[in-house]
Amino acid sequence: MQWPWRRRKVVVVVVLRKLLTCAICVIALMGLLSVRVHVFPSSKVSDLTDPYKLPTVTQQHELNYQKLSAEKKWTQELTPPHLSKEQAPPHLSKAPLSSHKLNGANGSLDFEKLWKQPSNRDFVPCVQPGSNYTAPDESRGYLLVHTNGGLNQMRAGICDMVAVARIINATLVVPELDKRSFWQDTSNFSDVFDEDHFINALANDVNVIKKLPKDLSSATKVVMHFRSWSGLEYYRDEIASLWEEFQVIRAAKSDSRLANNHLPPDIQKLRCRACYEALRFSPKIEAMGKLLVDRMRAYGPFIALHLRYEKDMLAFSGCTHGLSDVEAEELRTIRENTAYWKIKDINATEQRSRGYCPLTPTEVGIFLTGLGYPSNTPIYIAAGEIYGGDTHMADLRSRYPILMSKEKLASVEELEPFTNHASQMAALDYIVSVESDVFIPSYSGNMARAVEGHRRFLGHRKTISPDRKALVRLFDKIEKGLLMEGRKVSNRISEIHKKLQGSPRRRRGPVSGTKGMDRFRSEEAFYVNPLPDCLCKRVSGNVNASTASMR
Repeated sequence: MQWPWRRRKVVVVVVLRKLLTCAICVIALMGLLSVRVHVFPSSKVSDLTDPYKLPTVTQQHELNYQKLSAEKKWTQELTPPHLSKEQAPPHLSKAPLSSHKLNGANGSLDFEKLWKQPSNRDFVPCVQPGSNYTAPDESRGYLLVHTNGGLNQMRAGICDMVAVARIINATLVVPELDKRSFWQDTSNFSDVFDEDHFINALANDVNVIKKLPKDLSSATKVVMHFRSWSGLEYYRDEIASLWEEFQVIRAAKSDSRLANNHLPPDIQKLRCRACYEALRFSPKIEAMGKLLVDRMRAYGPFIALHLRYEKDMLAFSGCTHGLSDVEAEELRTIRENTAYWKIKDINATEQRSRGYCPLTPTEVGIFLTGLGYPSNTPIYIAAGEIYGGDTHMADLRSRYPILMSKEKLASVEELEPFTNHASQMAALDYIVSVESDVFIPSYSGNMARAVEGHRRFLGHRKTISPDRKALVRLFDKIEKGLLMEGRKVSNRISEIHKKLQGSPRRRRGPVSGTKGMDRFRSEEAFYVNPLPDCLCKRVSGNVNASTASMR
């Protein structure tokens, strides 16, 4: 009587074993697929063989990184000890954040569509000078430069002054950084940039020295405010003629002193060599920047969000939407008391409706959701201190909990060498932004424009530029209850930004009908889009600049 029972028992055991085996196989297969999905997008962006990538990825700077890591106790740990389990990269945390979709996210948007880079249409860097380009002529005098503005305004100005020095046959003294701007940063050139590399990289273009020779300390000097957006004739005729009387010319400002367009090809290419090859960040900044990128990569593909919602920006622009009366008054007072900000009375409502205001953190959340990015998307906040702090960040954080920043990714000890130096902290954000899978600026300021141009130069990496004027109309309808977040809003946002993702295009000229200085102001800045001057079509698979040409 026991045999049938035993046979049934054996059959049950066999069936259970087969089911268990199948379950294990399915789990293993899912694990392999998840790893593949996790790595694919980042690996496309992280191909480090391109010589024009940020110097953080070059072999030399790998050595600098290792050396500085030992000196400063920086490590390659993906999660610094001060992060909580909830903030740790998902594959290192025991309780990873869920990937539930929020209302309004378009579930049909697949992973590749969110992260795929736009086609570069075979445009590659072509910055080598022409066959008639010669070594710098004999110097006629010395050019001193006092840069002005924040980090990226100074970067563009420095590169322009390299070109000016070439045009007027001057020896360029390493520029002085602005120490009197809003940020009150005491950093010198060598604190932010690799000074020796800057000098050596430009040896065939311009004579560059670190300091003015002592025997010239009493030489006749002239301080000049170079005319904004000036062309070749202005510098060759008016400025170069000063050498007949003066040995040293001092440029009081460096921003926007050189025209965007209609300059000789070799001068335009020199500007790009200065910006993307010579002007490298200092080794300690490069090393720390690479560490931040590595730690963000631990979360998978990520967005770098330049959230320009800082006190100085809001005070300067007069944008007060979403702020309290007390906050708005504080910003008005700052603007009133800042002497070199010329416009004092600003209509905040009109400013916003014309698209001149940065998106608020809440608006950014609606925008990202509308594009289809799920709530577990890692986001690096490239910004200084957000005005109002957690009060204004709460809604964005509720939508996207994995909000990281340099202060979260690195310990206090690791950031200590850069703290209280706005330009150096901004440089760290710049590196992460250029190396991110997707870059999104909430405002088209100097940082956003510089990063966009660099990403275009490096292969047209995905950069989504919000159409703020169009978005404000949508946001206002949502705020008034006339429109609900959902598929309709998502489709509209996606449609508006279909062609605003960093694809190759020629630099835009002046707006039709504008005259005088307004004509120059309306042009797209040279460093926002280096095409066609510094990007050419690949010819026969050869990326060498001497064999590349525009089609």
